[in-house]
Amino acid sequence: MSTLTAMFFGLWIALAVAFVALEVHTQAFYALFVGLGAAAAAITTLLGGSLWLQGLLFAIVTIGGWALVRPTLRSRFDRSAPITKLSGIQGSADGLVGQPAITLDTVGDEHHPGHALFAGDSWLAVTDTADPLPAQVPVLVVAVRGTTLLVHPAPAP
Repeated sequence: MSTLTAMFFGLWIALAVAFVALEVHTQAFYALFVGLGAAAAAITTLLGGSLWLQGLLFAIVTIGGWALVRPTLRSRFDRSAPITKLSGIQGSADGLVGQPAITLDTVGDEHHPGHALFAGDSWLAVTDTADPLPAQVPVLVVAVRGTTLLVHPAPAP
């Protein structure tokens, strides 16, 4: 294996590991396909594929995964994760729904999650409001999706 081939192989493997690790934290199914694309490019490197072929395969696997596989994964994941809506019944979803929290950093939609301090712990949080919520905003938990809180700004006292 030439030095250049080894360098590109190492680069693709590093990208694959980094993006799969990122996917573990976001669970949005975007980084996963970047990681798989990088792994496919690494295999192409080992098989002697040219740099343009590695890049092309990386792009095809990444974009193809986003367009063809991600919607199915997302719908299955959303269906399997319990979603409990605020319904005026306190104590649902183990007492999380309807409870106050505070944003620790900017909290956006599912593609731009942030964190909220709830019951002394930092939780992954998203909002479906029009604008992201900045840090240090009092919020209410309106739904629970797996281990992610869906939050809305708390009404003014």
